[in-house]
Amino acid sequence: MTARTDTELGRWASLDEQIDRLRGQLARLEPLLSGPTTASALEEFDAATERLIAEAFGRTSDTLETYYYAQLGEAASMLNLQEEAPEGSHDDLGRESLRQRRRVLESCVWEVEAKRAANAKKRSPVPQAATRVSEYMTREIRSIHAGSTLKDAGQCMEKYKIGFLFVDDHKRYVGTITEAMLSRAVVAQGLDAATTPVNRCMDETIISIDNHEPIVEAVKLMKDHGIRHLAVAEEETIVGVLSVSDLLRYYSGV
Repeated sequence: MTARTDTELGRWASLDEQIDRLRGQLARLEPLLSGPTTASALEEFDAATERLIAEAFGRTSDTLETYYYAQLGEAASMLNLQEEAPEGSHDDLGRESLRQRRRVLESCVWEVEAKRAANAKKRSPVPQAATRVSEYMTREIRSIHAGSTLKDAGQCMEKYKIGFLFVDDHKRYVGTITEAMLSRAVVAQGLDAATTPVNRCMDETIISIDNHEPIVEAVKLMKDHGIRHLAVAEEETIVGVLSVSDLLRYYSGV
């Protein structure tokens, strides 16, 4: 991980410039994900990314803290059980750490895009048709049983390339668990991923939004609750999930 430094930042770039530079970092990350990576190249990439995030969100922002944490390979670390690790697992852990970096950068782009869209809306009084949650939600629902282990949950997230699962008791959904919850449980609290059940770390409150609601209401709900995933309901039945990545797709087209 790159050492944290408090350097004096110059004048902040415009929102358009910030978006372009963050997208540029995402483009730089792709070769690191698909090919061999040297320590020096990764350190250079991390240093540049930290500067961009600090410029966009501040040196003491939660976003920058999240990027520092992503460099640890948070979700991958919880599956690092040495006695079960197959050949090449260290490479897998390194790739997971890179994927964590990509998720943080995607989130950064979304947040700055949202800020730009909000500014544009203030400048333009022309009303626009509201985009509904149903237009961008993910209809595929993934869940895990409450008695399954944290390792099972992590492997499920890795298999489907997602960061959120509903938790069920074979009859109904009883909570949710995210990649961040798994990381805190294993990395911060030191719980054993192979034996700790999901229901010990899950959130028993399921925050949902109706699929006919405007997507801007979903943004507000995520901000109010400090979450990155929303259950989407239709007539009180969960029919999908809306994530930060889905919102990024929406704001990229605004």
